[in-house]
Amino acid sequence: MSITDIMIHIKETLNEDARKSIEDSMRKINGVISPRFNAGKEHLLMIAFDPEKTRAAALLEETRSAGYTANLVGM
Repeated sequence: MSITDIMIHIKETLNEDARKSIEDSMRKINGVISPRFNAGKEHLLMIAFDPEKTRAAALLEETRSAGYTANLVGM
């Protein structure tokens, strides 16, 4: 298994419940290891995942399908 990280920038302001909901939905995706927001950077979602099981584009689409304006950082 290989592990890679991506960062997703979410434009909207997210409260704690919204951040938890996004993290929980990401955990349901096969191959996602660790989705997390860091304190003070609530617009940035870091996701560690196995690129053999899922793709960065699928993770971005999951965020967007929840109704958020989101982009991959650095891509």
